[in-house]
Amino acid sequence: MQILFLGAPGAGKGTQCKRIATQLDLPHLSSGDLLREAVKAGTAAGAKAKSFMDQGVLVPDEVLIDMFREKLAQPECKGGFILDGFPRNVAQAEALDKLLAEIKKDLSVVVDLTVDFSKLKERITGRRLCANKACNAPYHLKFAAPKVENKCDLCGSELYQRSDDKEELVEARLKTYSEQTAPLTAYYSKRNILKEVDGNGEADAIYAKLSDLFKSLKVHA
Repeated sequence: MQILFLGAPGAGKGTQCKRIATQLDLPHLSSGDLLREAVKAGTAAGAKAKSFMDQGVLVPDEVLIDMFREKLAQPECKGGFILDGFPRNVAQAEALDKLLAEIKKDLSVVVDLTVDFSKLKERITGRRLCANKACNAPYHLKFAAPKVENKCDLCGSELYQRSDDKEELVEARLKTYSEQTAPLTAYYSKRNILKEVDGNGEADAIYAKLSDLFKSLKVHA
């Protein structure tokens, strides 16, 4: 099964993707994680990406596609995968389609996690991460607060807020999503593979909806 998750910043894609990946025993391919992995491993695409990152500019689409090409060729992805954070616009979606055609795969389902925009700012600005990269445990000041203020429950390290989760940048991120990423719902709806899931509410309740969805689909790679 090849799955793509869509959703605005703060919709809970990362959290739910990790849980569904465990349930379905599929690799969870986050674009950010893959980028860091490719750079650290010194792959061809990683080296290209690093040259752009060192200049403080966005990594071009063709380099991102090369990075996914490297990853999807690995044995762990043979039985399927979950994509999270890519594609972010229609041009990237078209490039992804070409890549999947190369490896003779199709997207089985595209899940759009929908959340009221009025709730997204609270979700995003309240997020915190453990500063210990070996731990990296996620927290939320309102919905999943640490037992000791600003301390990780698991390792005791300090918590930090991602720079792009700060309030002054959230509006810009949501605006970018509306203009560039939201059109992907129409793109995939035309192919009858889009499934909309209400992402409002508690994480466990949302996971239950997703779990039921994938059980009902019974789609295989």
